[in-house]
Amino acid sequence: MSKFKKKTSKGVQAINTASLPDIVFMLLFFFMVTTVMREVTLKVMIRVPQATEIKKLEKKSLVSYIYIGQPQVQLQKMFGTEPRIQLNDQFATPEDIRDFISSEREQMNEHEQKQMTVSLKIDERTKMGIVQEVKLELRKASALKINYSSRKKVEQSY
Repeated sequence: MSKFKKKTSKGVQAINTASLPDIVFMLLFFFMVTTVMREVTLKVMIRVPQATEIKKLEKKSLVSYIYIGQPQVQLQKMFGTEPRIQLNDQFATPEDIRDFISSEREQMNEHEQKQMTVSLKIDERTKMGIVQEVKLELRKASALKINYSSRKKVEQSY
């Protein structure tokens, strides 16, 4: 008669790693889809005013932003503390707005150009003089659809 040998386990068996590349690529794809890259580096300080009646913009791709506020602390030595206009990643004057609007329109499809919205992100402490200049230049550029960015007002209960 033959003797049967008992199988003895010599440690933990290796884990099957055949599906590991699939998992890694699923995670990579997930983070690529859900990550949003910041388009503009803010050079001005903005604390938007509070509002009670807020409506969210529908198509963000049709929105062009104009930022108005004091320069960031590290830029105040160079640009001062007066409110400045920022278009994309650079400071601008009100006269530059027409060129900015025309370049933004050129990047859109022809049928979407009429739906373009200009969103003004203005610091709550900014004087209205610079805002009026921006609005006048927007009117000259035929950008008549304007949105004012704000944050929801927090109701205080006593």
